[in-house]
Amino acid sequence: MITPKQRAQLKALANPIEPAFQVGKGGVSDTQTAQIDDYLRVHELVKIKVLDNSMYTAAEAAAEIARSISAEVVQVIGSKAVLYKRNEKEPVIRLVNK
Repeated sequence: MITPKQRAQLKALANPIEPAFQVGKGGVSDTQTAQIDDYLRVHELVKIKVLDNSMYTAAEAAAEIARSISAEVVQVIGSKAVLYKRNEKEPVIRLVNK
């Protein structure tokens, strides 16, 4: 569980990055979820865009992906969501403590 200060730090880090994945009308597939998990292993932070033709809202898609790969939803704004998953072996992002 991330603290509010850590969430603010992650939001600031996510602001300039472009979405790496899109969720379309097909919804969230197992393959896409696995790709996002692999991406998070390297980068720890990912931005996802949910297209207008998707049957999911950004919050629903983010929650489903986060639940299936044990990630944290950092924020959802409009059609974009940011997820975080710490790499225990080789952390990339050093979060502030409390």
